[in-house]
Amino acid sequence: MNKKLRIYISTLLTSIFLITPLFSQANFKVKVEMVNILCVATDRNGRYVTDLKKEDFEIFEDGVKQKIEKFSARTDMPLLIGLLIDTSASVVDKLKFEVDAAVDFLNSVLRPGDFALVTEFDSSVTLVQDFTEDVNQIKQELKLLKAGGGTALFDAIYLICQEKMRWSSQDKRKIIVIISDGDDTVSSTTFEDALKAAQESGVVIYAISTNRAGYFGHSGKKEGDTILKDFAINTGGKLFAPSLLSDLYKCFQEINRDLRNQYSISYISTNKKHDGKFRKIKIKVKRRGIKLRYKKGYYAPAD
Repeated sequence: MNKKLRIYISTLLTSIFLITPLFSQANFKVKVEMVNILCVATDRNGRYVTDLKKEDFEIFEDGVKQKIEKFSARTDMPLLIGLLIDTSASVVDKLKFEVDAAVDFLNSVLRPGDFALVTEFDSSVTLVQDFTEDVNQIKQELKLLKAGGGTALFDAIYLICQEKMRWSSQDKRKIIVIISDGDDTVSSTTFEDALKAAQESGVVIYAISTNRAGYFGHSGKKEGDTILKDFAINTGGKLFAPSLLSDLYKCFQEINRDLRNQYSISYISTNKKHDGKFRKIKIKVKRRGIKLRYKKGYYAPAD
């Protein structure tokens, strides 16, 4: 190979390596600016409405109407599920039942391409099982859980969202299921920071409260339910507050149905500022008697 040809090839390869990161950044920005929303529609009786079309929806960001770019009833979209189990002293006599119900849920909901992780939280937060498709592996780890200590709920949500959910694939639905009384006692993270982490990572939070009267005869604190409900409402999820421990299975079944009856709506924001500010979302449907459930907003990218 002559000298001129070697120089040409070297220059060409250098150009490719220099240009590639620029393309990667451009693609990244497009993905960030596409706002993806999961929406559940129900009628007056709480039954799922599954026949809505793109034309039935209107979406607004900070009061400004947006153009829907992508729309589908993506019930087959892969799942990333984070199961957060409260193992503080307040759940000592409930833990086995909660574990059995959680395993039954994962057995019924996980399909090929879906992944789940399990985290326990008491006075600290522990990743019991990282993302896996193997429910049997999760079951083995769950058997080792023991209850005791305080409740670091906010820390658990913040850490899982920041470390596991935020950088995960954008083509999967990110779900967190919390089993807790919602009474945080030891977290260094605030409620506001935990909620922000959830909104930034794009997760939907479903919360199952162990805090109702009649739950092992224990009358829990209403503040706990309020906290769990705030997490759920602001991320497009739902709070379940069973009166009996045996109803825990029904709660998980309802979450499963919810996950299989979601609309996926995407738009590119008309607000091109990368200011990192929170933007409110409002979705309207052109049909009477329908209630929509979706996240209340998102944080814009920041330069």
